[in-house]
Amino acid sequence: MIFLTLYLEFFKTGLFAVGGGLATLPFLYDLSDRYGWFTHQQLADMIAVSESTPGAIGVNMATYAGFATAGPLGAIVATLGLVSPSLVVIIIIAHIFDRFKANPFVTAVFYGLRPASTALIAAAGFSVFIMDVFSFELYTSLASLGQVVNWPSIFLALVIFIMMRHRLLKQLHPVVFIAFAALVGILFSF
Repeated sequence: MIFLTLYLEFFKTGLFAVGGGLATLPFLYDLSDRYGWFTHQQLADMIAVSESTPGAIGVNMATYAGFATAGPLGAIVATLGLVSPSLVVIIIIAHIFDRFKANPFVTAVFYGLRPASTALIAAAGFSVFIMDVFSFELYTSLASLGQVVNWPSIFLALVIFIMMRHRLLKQLHPVVFIAFAALVGILFSF
């Protein structure tokens, strides 16, 4: 039964997460809350692993979540569930798009999807930021919010942001910045 649930939940995620892999994050938070298959902290780890491994982040996240939930077969089922809607929709669109691409209604639909996917990605990014920068579990036992802020994480994010904006470094591949952040995390244990 867990495999059918995994497939159906990731099928819904693949069907409605318009805008790429990061748009799957609100759906994954929902799965975490409803089923308890993984915690929000495990989801943060999934994001880190998915971002730093080759392949589409949404597929990597589905594979990781499926594996965390039901082992190797769960990884396969969740991944198939996530990509199934895309395959079906792409096949259908490929057959009919040439006939309708000049239709104003179709153009309007595509323009409408852009802000929706932007909002999903922004919400996911904000959730990851809050989860990384603040430790609200510590806040209940400490006196001030300043004590629960992850200052090294903020500093590292600012350093990488500045590096990416520097005219000589901005042409480096994003993998260089990911490797740099991973190395700093290992060296300073945070």
